[in-house]
Formats: sequence, C-alpha cells, structure tokens
Amino acid sequence: MVGKKNVQHTSLAERHGILLPSLHIKLGLMKNFVKAMDRPGSAFKYLAEKFPRLSEAKIKVGAFVGPQIRKLFRDDNFNSLLQGDEKKSWDAFRLVSTNLGISGQKTTRN
Repeated sequence: MVGKKNVQHTSLAERHGILLPSLHIKLGLMKNFVKAMDRPGSAFKYLAEKFPRLSEAKIKVGAFVGPQIRKLFRDDNFNSLLQGDEKKSWDAFRLVSTNLGISGQKTTRN
C-alpha cells in the first residue's frame, strides 16, 4: 500500500537485542586508518617507535590489537602529530569506538 511500510516478513529478533561484534569493527577501522596514513609522515613513524616489538609489515597493514589501540587513544603525542584528513579520520574513529563502548573509557548513554 502507498504510504505504509511494506514488510513481507517480521524480523526473527528484536532490533535492540542484536549485538555487533564491536572489537572486530574496531580492528577493521584501525586497519583502514593505518593503510590510509601518509607513510613518510611523522605520525606513521611514531607508530613504529611506540610499538617497537611490532614488525614493520604489521604496522603497514594496521595489524593492531585492542590494548595497543587503547594506548593510542590515550596518547596525546600521537594525536598532536596527525594533521589534516588524518586528524579528522582519527577523531571520527575515536568517536565511533567510544560510542560502541570499546575504547576502554566510560561511556554515557542517554
């Protein structure tokens, strides 16, 4: 019918009961962020200095784990090295991760 939602089948689960695998989302976003970073830039070099036990190949593909990402969230020096689009995407990544409740920080819900 025109003006009404055309739903053929009702959903099997209620929408609020579905949980997304938040850690997997966070790791994927981190991987995409690092791949898009400027390789000769100071922020990328800082990653190698910050995590000396992580191989260069793993840093290039963005293979970080949750505790390492949380360290970067708390690191003001890394945040200050980012500029332009890198800064905007890092801020958006932190915002999304915080809203998912996976940043290691307390979140407030309205």
